[in-house]
Amino acid sequence: MRSSALPLLLVLVLAAGCASVPDDSLVWSARLARTLERESGEVVEVAGFSRLRSGDAPQPWEPWLIVPGNAPTKYRLAEVDGVVALEAEGTEGGSGMTRNIRINPHTHPVIEWRWRVPAPEAGSPPLSVTSKASPMARLSLAFHGDPDKLDFEDRVKLRMAKALTVNGLPYASLLYVWMLNVPLDTVVHSPHTDRVRLIVAESGAQRAGQWISVRRNVAEDFRRAFGEEPGDIVAVGLMTDHGDDGSRRRTFYGDITFRSAP
Repeated sequence: MRSSALPLLLVLVLAAGCASVPDDSLVWSARLARTLERESGEVVEVAGFSRLRSGDAPQPWEPWLIVPGNAPTKYRLAEVDGVVALEAEGTEGGSGMTRNIRINPHTHPVIEWRWRVPAPEAGSPPLSVTSKASPMARLSLAFHGDPDKLDFEDRVKLRMAKALTVNGLPYASLLYVWMLNVPLDTVVHSPHTDRVRLIVAESGAQRAGQWISVRRNVAEDFRRAFGEEPGDIVAVGLMTDHGDDGSRRRTFYGDITFRSAP
């Protein structure tokens, strides 16, 4: 369901800007699509955290700020269960980690990754309190596409995102999330923009404290979420923020790979 019409004054102000600025300037995915070479080979490694050492910088991954002034999430490489992974600790606000990389989801549609949400420590709030409504973990894929396909309201919201956030939005974002009270495989629409959809890749708290391996077909998921063919992926991101009650929230992210179609 589309949101109601934007206030007239806001529409007029933003429409005036749209008349003089090319559409691709509204989405940062355009620059990456122009400058990045497509990855090739049967397997594309996006994150090889397990081959690094605890305490190392997780290069080529970089911090990604979302809202100006937000306290960033703390990310570091740490050993857990004998394997090095990216540990995220959100205490307030929230930020992500990202890697710019160009992948064709038609030739490499299969994504595989591991993540782990720790079970609450003794005396800590239960997950039913800290994660009642928000995701416990997020893996995001940024897609490029043709902005000419978007309607007026979508363009207005992209311009708003560019003004109100540090980086704005790509053409489309598909997030795989671990949620507590939403059934597996549910597609969740962002309440803020039609260009962001979430797919629940893990549901419930039964497997908290365990490493969970996930395998998804990105091309199929994008078609189901957006009703169109996906363009190239230009960035992969990870994000953990604080709990719904303001408490600390932690997540561990393992290796991430893309594979060619069987």
